[in-house]
Amino acid sequence: MFLQIQTGVNPGFEPTQEPVQKTLSIMELITSGGVGGIIIMSVLFLLFSIAIYIFFERYQSISKAGKLDQNFINSIKAQVSAGKLDAAKAMCASANTPVARMIEKGISRIGRPLKDIAAAIENTGKIEVLQLEKNLALLATISGAAPMIGFLGTVIGMILAFHEMAAAGGQIRVDMLAEGIYTAMTTTVAGLLVGIVSYMSYNILVTKVNNVVYKMEVSATEFLDLLNEAV
Repeated sequence: MFLQIQTGVNPGFEPTQEPVQKTLSIMELITSGGVGGIIIMSVLFLLFSIAIYIFFERYQSISKAGKLDQNFINSIKAQVSAGKLDAAKAMCASANTPVARMIEKGISRIGRPLKDIAAAIENTGKIEVLQLEKNLALLATISGAAPMIGFLGTVIGMILAFHEMAAAGGQIRVDMLAEGIYTAMTTTVAGLLVGIVSYMSYNILVTKVNNVVYKMEVSATEFLDLLNEAV
C-alpha cells in the first residue's frame, strides 16, 4: 500500500492575510495627543518660528557689520594724518558699520588726552557689541527650554495614557498604552529638534559676533597707534 499525498488547496484552509500597515501624518500625530498635546506642539512651533527668525535676522545684520574694507581704514588714516577730520567723520558716517562708528567717536575726541580717546572708543565698542548680541540670549533660552517643554508633553501624555488604563479597569489593551506612548514621544522629538536647531544657530551667531569683535579691536588699535605716532 502506498501513501497517497493529495496536493491542492484545502477548501477549509484560509490563507493568512497580510497586516495592513497604518501610517500617520504629522498632523495626525499632533492632533492625536488631545488638547494638552496640541498646546505643547503649538508652543514648540512658536518657539521654532522665533528661533528661525532670530537666526536669519541676526545672521544678516552681523554679516553686514563684519564687512571691513581695508581701503576704508587706509583712507581714514590718510585723512587724519592730513588733518582733514571733517572728511574723515563724513567717511565714517557713510560707512555705517560698528568699526566706522568707533573710529568716528575717536575722531570726535581728537585734541583730548589719548586716554580719553581710548575710553570713548571702548565705550562705543561695548554698545556696538550689545547691538550685535541682540536676541542671542533669547535664542539660547529657546535651545534649553524647548527640550524641557517636549519632555513636559511626554509626561502629560503618559499620565493620560495610564489614566485611561485605570479607567478601563481590567480590560486593558496593549494598543491603549501604545497609542499614548507614541503620542507622548512626539512632543519629545519635536522639543529636541527645536532645541538642536536653536543651539546650533546660537553657536553660529556667537562665532560670527566674535569675528566682528576681533575686527573692531584690531581697527581700534590701529587708530590709536596712528594717534600715538602723531603725538
